[in-house]
Amino acid sequence: MQPDSELLKDVGLFQFLDQEERDGLAEQLEVVHFKAGELLFQIGEPGDSLYLIRKGAVEAFFKNDTGERMTLDTVERGGFIGELSLLDRGPRSASAVAIKDTEALRLDRRNLEEFLQRQPKAAMDLLAAMGKRMRHTANRLRHTATRNVNEEVMDNRTQVQKSADWIAEFAGSITFLMLHVAWFGIWLILNTVKIPGIPQWDPFPFGFLTLTVSLEAIFLSVFVLLSQNRQAAKDRVRSDIEYDVNLKAELEILHLHEKMDRLTSDMLRHMEEIHNDTRILRQDRLRTNPVEELGGRDQG
Repeated sequence: MQPDSELLKDVGLFQFLDQEERDGLAEQLEVVHFKAGELLFQIGEPGDSLYLIRKGAVEAFFKNDTGERMTLDTVERGGFIGELSLLDRGPRSASAVAIKDTEALRLDRRNLEEFLQRQPKAAMDLLAAMGKRMRHTANRLRHTATRNVNEEVMDNRTQVQKSADWIAEFAGSITFLMLHVAWFGIWLILNTVKIPGIPQWDPFPFGFLTLTVSLEAIFLSVFVLLSQNRQAAKDRVRSDIEYDVNLKAELEILHLHEKMDRLTSDMLRHMEEIHNDTRILRQDRLRTNPVEELGGRDQG
């Protein structure tokens, strides 16, 4: 048994390989070492190899348009990085740096092809593992596109905070206004018009009414400020969620542009190959039968 075949058993990409296939694949692995802070590869670089971490840790990251460093994942023992470039020979989609002294096993595309030539059935196992990874990623993306701010901000309010929210909401209602209109009208009428049997407890200039309204305004403003502070915290969460959604949309658009550029480049290269093949074919026909070619031109 190869010493690294047991490590391959715990790697998701190779989990469906049998023991013989893992032993064969372990023979193709190359041991490499990286010091802490050393780059394994940078975004945009051509690559055709995968790194399986045996010791240490590696961080995958990229920098957005504002220069902010965005960490994608931290890979430790048993994890792997760089599988996309291994499979499609495309440029690196992120950068990778060793955050500790790291020992890794490198698998090149050439070594993978040699392994698959000897073990062709292992190709289906690798495809099954990649399909499982893609399905898991799709499920995660499906549930992380948007978030509900009401779910993000759990209702952990104290009784005082709940009371403050209720008072602030009630103070901004028509009911609150009509109650005060009725209260002030009755107070002013009873203390201005002499009604038999009802004493005037606050005659003009209505000092007690002024004191009562002032105290009410003080306490009411405190409750409103408490409620506004909680609403401001909720608005900050909403702003963060909107930023995440906008950033995701921007990245999706960027990826679509990259895909369209790649498809356009492939199409132009394919058309150039067709043009070259047509030109070579016409030159061959002209060399083999120049009279027929000239006759076709005259008729045209």
